[in-house]
Amino acid sequence: MKSIFRTKSIENTIAGAKKNSLKKTLGSIDLILFGIGCTIGTGIFVLTGIAAAKYAGPAISISYVLAGLACMFAALAYTELAAMVPVAGSAYTYSYVILGEFIAWLVAWGLILEYTVAASTVSAGWSGYFVGILKAGGVNLPESFTKVPSEGGIINLPAVFVSLFIGALLTRGTKESIMVNRILVAIKLGVIFLFLVIAAPHIKMENYANFMPYGWHGVGVGAAAIFFAYLGFDAVATTAEECKNPNRDLPIGIIGGLAICAVIYVAVSLALTGIVSYTELDSPEPMAYALRANGSNVGSALVATGAVAGMLAVLLVLMYGQSRVFFVMARDGLMPKIFCKLHKKYDTPYIGCLSVTVAVMFISGFTPIHTMGNMSSLGILFAFLVVSVGVLMLRVKRPDLERPFRCPAIFFIAPMAILSCGFLMYNLLLKTGMPFLIWFLIGILVYAFYGYKKSPLNKSSN
Repeated sequence: MKSIFRTKSIENTIAGAKKNSLKKTLGSIDLILFGIGCTIGTGIFVLTGIAAAKYAGPAISISYVLAGLACMFAALAYTELAAMVPVAGSAYTYSYVILGEFIAWLVAWGLILEYTVAASTVSAGWSGYFVGILKAGGVNLPESFTKVPSEGGIINLPAVFVSLFIGALLTRGTKESIMVNRILVAIKLGVIFLFLVIAAPHIKMENYANFMPYGWHGVGVGAAAIFFAYLGFDAVATTAEECKNPNRDLPIGIIGGLAICAVIYVAVSLALTGIVSYTELDSPEPMAYALRANGSNVGSALVATGAVAGMLAVLLVLMYGQSRVFFVMARDGLMPKIFCKLHKKYDTPYIGCLSVTVAVMFISGFTPIHTMGNMSSLGILFAFLVVSVGVLMLRVKRPDLERPFRCPAIFFIAPMAILSCGFLMYNLLLKTGMPFLIWFLIGILVYAFYGYKKSPLNKSSN
């Protein structure tokens, strides 16, 4: 019986990718906007206020710094591997060549959880904002078609339709999707800038008086809770095969996008908790609420519009990332080969795109999602932790390999990534550990009865 920790060589992985690869259409600016498109969305428009009210108060800005540092440590490790192995699949691919097939499968299973569940959450959140905007304009949709069955409705149709729209766009092609993403990111950043300009004159220092009401424990819990807001840069790594110059563009896209997002999060959280008391921010639309509370109804409406555009961009990148993980797993033989079949006209992995679309439509249309933000965060934190271990091991085992980007101070950065991601995972496991463990148990069973047997490495000679 062959070991479940069998690995693929980096050289063979890159050579295999060249035989069935994707069109190279993306540059460094596209990747930065891609990261911002996925990262700045539900987190900034929804989670900031809720986390401030429940966990950290105005110190939610410190929570964003801590979560951002954890991400930056992991991002530096990610970037070294992304430049070395410019192949779709991100953490799954890196784990396969360093830690072995079984660990790679678990990472992929966590990524499936992250992308699909997060996309469904964003889709449902988009529906809520969209319905609210229509209601403000005097258009009231029947609740039966805007709520899931457990909430008294039949189906959340806006969530279903927006998932279908994004899925169709991704099937049409990466270039077209990127153009839409650029427009949505421009709208989103413009609205955030407008919020900061409107909010600045209304900041009251007394709102910062009780800056850390829940202590450092609350800051730590807040960092774990809002980690969901930083999930974008992993999706950037899934674009590796579609980059024109991955050795240069991936480091710029991953690190540049993450740094910009961290600055935006801290600025918005300080402004938000400065114009209203943190105790009032437990709202599904905290930024819009804060502006209304300060007499800016027009600004509130614009922020709501920006939230709708922002969530569209997030949904686009999340569904894109999931389809690319399916693509590379199928190419490796761990999923049915149909998932890596490219469309004859558009050169996109359309079966993967359609499968993700159907899953997101079903989950967002019929399922209430309360703890899914935490579930998504657990999935990606596990991937971050494994990648950080992997890059450290590879430095020791294969110091001779060419590294287009070298993570600085690797023997400090990688352990810090492992510790910080482990700390955040611990905080989240205390809340939603059982569903997460059940999901991974299902993944182990699928690997045992399908993935292990279908793997090309299982068929190769000893």
